[in-house]
Amino acid sequence: MKAMVLESLSPVTDRPLRFVELPDPEPAAGEIRVRVRACGVCRTDLHVVEGDLPEHTLPIIPGHQIVGVVDSLGPGAGMFSEGDRVGIAWLRGTCGECPCCHRGDENLCPESRYTGYHEHGGYAELAVVPETFAYPIPDEFEDMQAAPLLCAGIIGYRALQRAEVPPGGRLALYGFGSSASVVIQLALHRGYEVHVVTRGESHRRMAAEMGAHWVGDPGEIPPVEMDSAIIFAPAGEIVPEALRSLRNGGTLAMAGIYMTPIPTLDYEQHLFHEKNLRSVEANTREDGRGLLREASEVPVRARVTPFRLEDGNEALIRLKNDKIDGSAVLLMP
Repeated sequence: MKAMVLESLSPVTDRPLRFVELPDPEPAAGEIRVRVRACGVCRTDLHVVEGDLPEHTLPIIPGHQIVGVVDSLGPGAGMFSEGDRVGIAWLRGTCGECPCCHRGDENLCPESRYTGYHEHGGYAELAVVPETFAYPIPDEFEDMQAAPLLCAGIIGYRALQRAEVPPGGRLALYGFGSSASVVIQLALHRGYEVHVVTRGESHRRMAAEMGAHWVGDPGEIPPVEMDSAIIFAPAGEIVPEALRSLRNGGTLAMAGIYMTPIPTLDYEQHLFHEKNLRSVEANTREDGRGLLREASEVPVRARVTPFRLEDGNEALIRLKNDKIDGSAVLLMP
């Protein structure tokens, strides 16, 4: 199979992914093999490549927003049939036995495993995954439209749940990349008033076109108090700004897997009056099922820029430089 492989951590400007030919992987017991059709390019992939996250498997094939067709079943696998269209997301394994797993918080399992981080991902023609961590893809979505839903969508969905927006409430989104462009569709469908703060003229224009009530530059405060806010940008300096925008009792959710240091917070100004500050870690499978169900109802339509598999480095460079409106997706040869 053809694949883009990361052999050593490096800035994406060094174009560290190598386009190579590898042996086809074989599914183990309880696994399925998927012939990949499309794989979304996520900011988490950027953090994996550049070494912003804790040590992980190397060499590794990145990518965890995978859409394809089952083409082989491992021993004992029976949830899917060959030819079924499925998705593979970031979370690909948990212990199933710890207190986190038993109480429904499998995203916090200390033994959790991740696609394109611990095990090879979707920047390749073939990928394998435990069948219990694969998702049926609704017919409403074409392959390229479905791919961004499998991380940008799922994490955005979990962040939206964690933000606890009241019915008819006001929601601020900080950063307007792939995940926020999905969340704004969910939020508007739920009846929320959405305000967006983001850098980049094209991102601000896209937010306005997609229905944002107000759009501002970084450093600007929305014209009214927010009930809830979500930070998508991996920039810790935004946290005090977002907390100041909240009403008393409001909630801020931080959706990124990585964030630069957060400045010192002033208790009275930023946190008093029962303001809530929450992080978001990965997702549960129920988050994935919930997102795909709600996205089908809206229906969510991702804004997509396609790339060839061998252009994975270019896609990551453009992502880092905020040169992609919506989502980048690698299409297989």
